[in-house]
Amino acid sequence: MRDTYYKDKVVLVTGSSSGLGFGIAEKFLTKGAKVVFNSANSSKKELQELIDPSLRNNMTYFPADMSVPKEIESLFEKIKSSLGTVDILINNAGIQHLSPIEHFSVEKWDNIIAVNLSASFHTTRLALPGMKEKNYGRIINICSAHALVGSANKSAYVAAKHGLLGLTKVVALENAQTGVTCNAISPGWVLTELVKKQVEELAKTEKLDFESAKKKLLLEKQPSGKFVTIEQVSSLCLFLSGEEAQEIRGSSFSIDGGWTAT
Repeated sequence: MRDTYYKDKVVLVTGSSSGLGFGIAEKFLTKGAKVVFNSANSSKKELQELIDPSLRNNMTYFPADMSVPKEIESLFEKIKSSLGTVDILINNAGIQHLSPIEHFSVEKWDNIIAVNLSASFHTTRLALPGMKEKNYGRIINICSAHALVGSANKSAYVAAKHGLLGLTKVVALENAQTGVTCNAISPGWVLTELVKKQVEELAKTEKLDFESAKKKLLLEKQPSGKFVTIEQVSSLCLFLSGEEAQEIRGSSFSIDGGWTAT
């Protein structure tokens, strides 16, 4: 790939104030892209302090609650007025809640579906016109192993991630004869704040220390016994956004230590 490939490309990573989203956004910054960080309630100053000073000029931060369509529309208006149209869209924003279905809060269900699925519909519909005009675009949906398999007590999350994988395929097919591609990455356990909370809950429930709970959580699902790293996922995002991935369309890439191999 040319060293200048990402220079001045506008990249939006939703849910990028921490964890996996932050790592993906930072990876594109290192390649010279103009990266829009997003979250519901962080600040640009907070994020800048986490980024190498030499990269800060290419970062922009716009807050938006991804459960609210009007805020997503406003986000795209701000990006267009300050940077131009989005070239690479990484739909990463996600939230989680655990509960058996009969006790699952209706409000929690609606919110998870809104953030984990509907937000990607809205960002995609808003990004596509500019991408089609340039005849170039990359849309990458960060799904999960739960886009392929189920887990108890995660009805909304699993439903949303299965839906997001379906959306990926439809967007890919609708744009198959254009320069716009759409693919999905389905990571297994990545030690983000979201997963740390699940480890802590497991430790509390089963009276384990954090390290023992972490190992138990991993081995229940991930045969490798190792967490997927942010670097591994962000590098795959970079590849799928590149020239070499032009004819990868509607695909789902599992990076899950063998979770979905059986």
